[in-house]
Amino acid sequence: MITTLRRTCLLLVSLLLAACAGYAGRGLQPGVATIDDVVASMGPPALRWQDADGSRQLAFPRGPAGVHTFMAFFAPDGRLIRIENVLDMPHFARIQPGKHDQQDILRLLGPSNPGWTAYFEARDELVWEWLFCDDWNRLARFDVLFDGRTGIVRTTYQRPELQGRSNISPYCSR
Repeated sequence: MITTLRRTCLLLVSLLLAACAGYAGRGLQPGVATIDDVVASMGPPALRWQDADGSRQLAFPRGPAGVHTFMAFFAPDGRLIRIENVLDMPHFARIQPGKHDQQDILRLLGPSNPGWTAYFEARDELVWEWLFCDDWNRLARFDVLFDGRTGIVRTTYQRPELQGRSNISPYCSR
């Protein structure tokens, strides 16, 4: 009985670890892993970009319930340079209202949750939104608001996700 329980627990732990490895690309070595290795581990990317020098970038959003979007960056030879979570304050701080457009934001943060995209006709404003884990380990939402005529970022906004008990933002795991 105890042996069976122990085996079952070990199997569950190993399955959970394997799931986590694919989620963030853990175990993929920069300089060794290829684009095919990353896609095999993390699944199909939502978006792909190729630069003039042949380097590439792939976006792996883990929403709508997930709090990460991973960007994988590749050298011109197709070898992995790095994988990083882009839904965090340092990446949000790179956004410059009046300068960046929708394509810039997609390249920086990946696609927003389509179900949370909203257009406000009275303000002629399009809003994209992402769920993320803030610096205090709380669930939060990050919004980018675009001018409806130009597609240029008008402003950004961070707010807590108030779905927890007593409208307190729940904790999340990173």
